Formats: sequence, C-alpha cells, structure tokens
Amino acid sequence: MQNVELAAIEILFDELSDVAFFVKDRAGRYLAANRTLVRRCGLRTKQEIVGKTVMEVHPRHLAQTYMAQDREVIEAGSTIKKHLELHLYPNRCHGWCLTHKTPLRDAAGVIVGLVGTSHDLGLADAQHPEYRKIASIAQHIRDHYRESLSLNDLAQDAGMPLARVERLFQRVFHYSPRQLLLQSRLSGALAMIESDQYRSIADIANECGYTDHSAFSRQFKSFTGMTPVQYRASHHARPETSVAALWEMRP
Repeated sequence: MQNVELAAIEILFDELSDVAFFVKDRAGRYLAANRTLVRRCGLRTKQEIVGKTVMEVHPRHLAQTYMAQDREVIEAGSTIKKHLELHLYPNRCHGWCLTHKTPLRDAAGVIVGLVGTSHDLGLADAQHPEYRKIASIAQHIRDHYRESLSLNDLAQDAGMPLARVERLFQRVFHYSPRQLLLQSRLSGALAMIESDQYRSIADIANECGYTDHSAFSRQFKSFTGMTPVQYRASHHARPETSVAALWEMRP
C-alpha cells in the first residue's frame, strides 16, 4: 500500500478519539496508526510507533494477546470481529474495547498484512467487572463452538442469569450469545470447505457442532446465499473468495 493512501486513511481516523486505528505488515510491524493509538501507547508522535511491533509499545501481558491475534489473521486469513478485550488507557487504567482485524491482500490475493480498529466502550474495567465475565463467555463460545454448548450453563458458571448475559451481549456486541455461536460455527464451516474440497459436507457440519445436516444447509445458504456444495464449487473455481470477503459482503 502506498504511503499516500495510508496517510489519507489516517487523517480520517485521527478525528476519532475513541477508536484506535492501525495497519501492520506481515511481521506485525506498524505501518500506520492514528493519534488515538499513539496516545494509548504513551507515545507522542506517529514516528515513534511506525516500524515497531506490539511487544515494543504495549505492556507484555496485553501485547502477547494482540500478537497471537495478528498471527491468526495473517497466517490463517481469519477476520476478527467484535472481539471484547482489555486495553490500557493513557491514565494507565484498564478499559474495554471491541477489536476488529482483517487481512490485507495484494492484487494477487496474497496476505501482506492486516488492518484493524479498537473501539472504546467508554466504561472502565473497575466500574464494570461483569465485562470480564462476558469476555470469558464469548471466548469460550469461539473456542468450543464444535461442542454441544449450553448457554445457560455458561451463564451459571459466570455467576449470572442467562437474561443478564444476553442483555450484556446486546449492549456490547449488538448480538446475542446464540448469534455468536451460529457465527462461529458457520465461519468454521466456511474455513473447512475452503481448505478441503474433498471432505463431505456432512462431516464438516458434524465437525462444526451441527447434528442436523439439513439445518446446517439452511443456515449456510441464509448466510452465504449458496448451498455448501455451491459455495465449495464457487470457491475452488475462484480462489480469491475468502471468509473475510464473505463477512464484508454481509448486510
């Protein structure tokens, strides 16, 4: 990406005091950042962050998480959306943000880096300890979507009634825990179909937590506009189609 293009994008995000914006190369080095991120890192100028990695500008306990996310996006081509996580504010207090990251590809479809944002929720961690519980539930769903999950059990484990969990999910993510589970399962199925053109659709559905093959096919078509078989044929005929692209195409 040309410097002039990055500069134009930075100007737009510089005006958003509650959104940190960044672009990184394949090695995880910052290519661009807005003023909010610079301040968040305790730096004075953008020149101080460009060329550095998260390990050099963030506290280690946070940087390790950010770096693992970057590797997932760059190496697997995954898109991270509405990921609830802790950030460090200029006053050194922790707060919650919703982070989005997506791969950057060149004209040939090769991943050359990533672009992302972290949107402040505007509520300090100490004032809203339940956010940590919501983050834990969301991460458990993302990590274990292949299994048979009971949302009521997850809520009980977090010490909250399910209705409270659902209200907090709507406030933070603007969708329900059930929608996150569906999103995680379908995203997993898309990735598997893209990576293996010979494995049966029924096996993929089962692997992604579906016990009803027909229900999987209906949800998949509702999500992509195609049946799993049609999507597989389309994807392997046009390799540039990706999970990230499908997410961006959704209304």
